[in-house]
Amino acid sequence: MQQLCITTTEYKSCAITGHRDLPKNLSREKLKADLRALIQAGVQCFYNGLAVGFDLLTAELLIELRLEFPDLHLCGCIPFHGQDRYYSAEDKRRYYKVLEECDDVVVFCSEYQRGCYFIRNDYMVEKADLLFAYCLSKSGGAAYTVRAFQKKKGKENVRFFV
Repeated sequence: MQQLCITTTEYKSCAITGHRDLPKNLSREKLKADLRALIQAGVQCFYNGLAVGFDLLTAELLIELRLEFPDLHLCGCIPFHGQDRYYSAEDKRRYYKVLEECDDVVVFCSEYQRGCYFIRNDYMVEKADLLFAYCLSKSGGAAYTVRAFQKKKGKENVRFFV
C-alpha cells in the first residue's frame, strides 16, 4: 500500500474535496491511513463540504480518528440549508450524525442558489493550507476546487488520494 507523503509540519489546516460516486473497491483503510498521516504531519483542522461520497466518508473517518487525536477540529462547510434534500435515507442519517460531531458548521446560503457550491469551495480554498482530493475528472466541483487551490496556493499544496 502506497503511503501518503507529507514531510513538513507547515500545514495546519486541510480542505477535503472529492467525487460523489466512489468505486466499490475504494479502501477505507488506506483512506484512514492517509488522513492519519496528514494529522501526524501537523494538520489540526479539516474543512469538509459533507457532500455524499468522498466528503462524507472522510468526515466519518476523521471522527473515528478523534479517538487517537482528540484535538482534531472538523468544520462542516454547507453550501445551503437543505443540501441533504436529495440524499438517500441512509446518507441523510450519516450526514446528520456527522453534523452533530462537527466543531463548527458554516452555511453559506439560506436556500439553494446558483453558485452556492462555488462559494463553499472558494471558502475552503481560502481557509486551508493544504487540499486533500479524490479527483479523477477534469470537470465538476472537485476538479474546480483542485484548480482553484493550485492557482491560489500552489500545486505542491495539493495531495491526491489514489
